[in-house]
Amino acid sequence: MTMTIPSDTPPANHAHVRPSRRLARQLALQMLFQHEFQDQNPSWQDKFWACQSASPEVQAFTSHLFLGVITNQAEIDRIIREFSIDWSLKRMPVVDRNILRCSIYELVWEPDIPAMVTINEAVELAKLFADDEARRFVNGLLDHVLRAEPRLAVKRSHIQPKIPVPEFSDPSPTS
Repeated sequence: MTMTIPSDTPPANHAHVRPSRRLARQLALQMLFQHEFQDQNPSWQDKFWACQSASPEVQAFTSHLFLGVITNQAEIDRIIREFSIDWSLKRMPVVDRNILRCSIYELVWEPDIPAMVTINEAVELAKLFADDEARRFVNGLLDHVLRAEPRLAVKRSHIQPKIPVPEFSDPSPTS
């Protein structure tokens, strides 16, 4: 089966996100996509990596995310089912489902990755590989998971509330 997710998509470059991590998330998403369709073909991972020019650091983080999702998929899918309203996993587009899986893995099992980084990166993946509706769906579901999942209390405590910008009046006298 041919991969429909672009494999040559360049990583977006934002100062607050390490580009190698962004690329690793893109590659992990591609691997999860392939896994759904080619798991019976044991050589698909070798072929996948043969087509990539990722650094060892990117490959290591990609593999870590991929294996983390696969290892914890039953629990991750349970969380998705719990927080998705009127959506079954089978009805979700493959890309959306795997963006959620990767992101929930990061939220729950990667304590050193801030929740907002995970959610922002998920939204970026949805922008890159899906549509506006998917972006909103992914953002909303992950926000709901972050607010309600008991295991994420520590990550919730590290989120800085948005402080409203005070309104200033014109200091010049009006006479």
